[in-house]
Amino acid sequence: MCEVSTSTKAVAEKSRHVWIDKQSIARFSQGFFSGKIKVPTWNSRYHFYDGGEETVAYLIVLDSLNFCFWPPLGKPKWEIDYKSERLSGYYALAASLKKAIESGVPITNARYLSELTADKLKQVLGGRGELQLLKNRLQILNELGFVLINEYGGKACKFVELSENSAITLSRLLAEKLVSFKDIAEHQGDKVVFYKRAQIFAADLYGAFKGRDWGSFTDMEKLTAFADYKLPQVLRHLGILCYDRTIQEKIDQKIFLDAGGPEEVEIRANTICAVDLIRQELNRMGKALKAFEIDWLLWSMGQDPEFKLKPYHRTLTIYY
Repeated sequence: MCEVSTSTKAVAEKSRHVWIDKQSIARFSQGFFSGKIKVPTWNSRYHFYDGGEETVAYLIVLDSLNFCFWPPLGKPKWEIDYKSERLSGYYALAASLKKAIESGVPITNARYLSELTADKLKQVLGGRGELQLLKNRLQILNELGFVLINEYGGKACKFVELSENSAITLSRLLAEKLVSFKDIAEHQGDKVVFYKRAQIFAADLYGAFKGRDWGSFTDMEKLTAFADYKLPQVLRHLGILCYDRTIQEKIDQKIFLDAGGPEEVEIRANTICAVDLIRQELNRMGKALKAFEIDWLLWSMGQDPEFKLKPYHRTLTIYY
């Protein structure tokens, strides 16, 4: 995505606290190329899918809430029970919304979203432990409902129709129309565009619909990685993302990094650039993958205990 790529590359070139180790990129890419690592497919167990507009509406609700799954220090993480499994994090969110739809709760209805209360949202999500920023999550869903009603006839699929099969146009449209998707920061006086959740909505449509119908886009190769807190954790473990002593100590001691602060912005920007460098290296070796596919792979790797040995950075934000 042009503005994401160019603005984050500018940050990476001026970073003071974070840098990328290109030798580690070469080592990781070689392992990928040798077939030891596979890109995961779309998970149909935890996601709702009906093959039509309801799925589009489900995914926009899901990605509106797709942020900050770690608990406050000393508090238990949010978990739900789902078909004899205990889930946490993103998959818990996906499954809780799926359960709501299947039990008749109109969580994809724009009017319902616009009138949603805190108590009803807590009932929908359910589970145990603490999911942070619930007030923000409610405001985001209320906003989504109001915008859908007032500008799109209550239908989330209108966003996709207006994008005319362009994932980039769709991402920009979400960021323009919905305040909660406008994931933009500043670094040394320059604007930095991330659009994490806006881009991931396009990628989720592509994954759920297998690149067809509502997931048919002609420019998926232009999406960047989705800068969150899990990818940097994995890239640090791989030796690809390197931090100065100050950031290392803050992350390891679970000290918060300010949202939009230079340290946090540099971590996110270098994450996007590192994934793009992996993409370029794999392409040079004859294995063509898109940035979002590498993102999916790294995120999946991040669920393995091996990649959780060092903490992820903690920033309290609605953007990831």
